[in-house]
Formats: sequence, structure tokens, C-alpha cells
Amino acid sequence: MGSRVRQMCMRERQIGFTFIELIVVIVIVGILAVTAVPRFIDLQQDARISTLEGVKAALQGGSQLVYAKSAIAGTQREADDSVTVSGGPVSTVFGYPSADDAVADSALYVDLSDGDFTVAATNADGTFTISLNGGGTTGNCWVLYTDATLTTSPAIVVDSAGC
Repeated sequence: MGSRVRQMCMRERQIGFTFIELIVVIVIVGILAVTAVPRFIDLQQDARISTLEGVKAALQGGSQLVYAKSAIAGTQREADDSVTVSGGPVSTVFGYPSADDAVADSALYVDLSDGDFTVAATNADGTFTISLNGGGTTGNCWVLYTDATLTTSPAIVVDSAGC
């Protein structure tokens, strides 16, 4: 009878983890969480990239709106013209918004006036950039707009390498 009681006690001891084992597992999981999780979850960078993609989509939509107005007016083949959008003139190149006047005209077809963005025209070369204020670590966190040509629509490119 005594050996039977001993066998039952040993069986009961072998079931489950000891308190020390549980503490060790918790410490290991905590170390993994502190070191590994931030590498996999970078929400700020994802948010900046998504914002730039949204700006790109807004520019594409706004450009299409301006082009539609230009096509209605019959000026979509003109290298230098303008259309009226939201009560103001928007300079156009082959029907699409002109990059050279983007700083002055951008609020008429894409409103980026909330202070989160910087719109900068670059030397009348047919491009402008929209940078995300406070975003990016290397400066490569922007959207580049390049004027349309007679045969192509404007190129709108996102560079998020430094976001």
C-alpha cells in the first residue's frame, strides 16, 4: 500500500511546470518581445509611406480632374494654357497641371494646406516635390511630379526609401 501512495505522489509531481520553469519562460518571452518586435512593427514608417501613397493618389485624381476640364475646354493639346478649377486658374501643360506653377496652383486641385507637407517647385524643369514635414530620416520621403508631354500623362513617383 505504501508503494502505491508513493507512485501516486510521484505522478502528481510530474504533472505541469514548476514555478521556476514558468518564470524562465516568461523572462525569455519578455526578452524576445523587447528585442524582436520593434524590428517587425514600425508603425510610424508605415504611416508615412501610406501618407505619401495617399498624396500620390490625390495628385493623380486632381490631375485627371484638371485634364477633364482642359478637354472640355478643348485645350488638352496646348503646351501652355490654363483652366479654372475651384474658382481659380490652374496652369496646364498638355491639359494636365503644370509643375512650374504647382506651389501657387496646387491648393486649387489638391489641398495640402494643413501644414503636414512642403511643396517645392524646382527651377522650372517641369517637376515639383511634395515632402512630408517631420518625416523621413535621410530626406528621401517625398512624391515627385513630372509634367505631362504630348503623348504621356504626368509621372507621379513616390520615394519612400528614407521614410
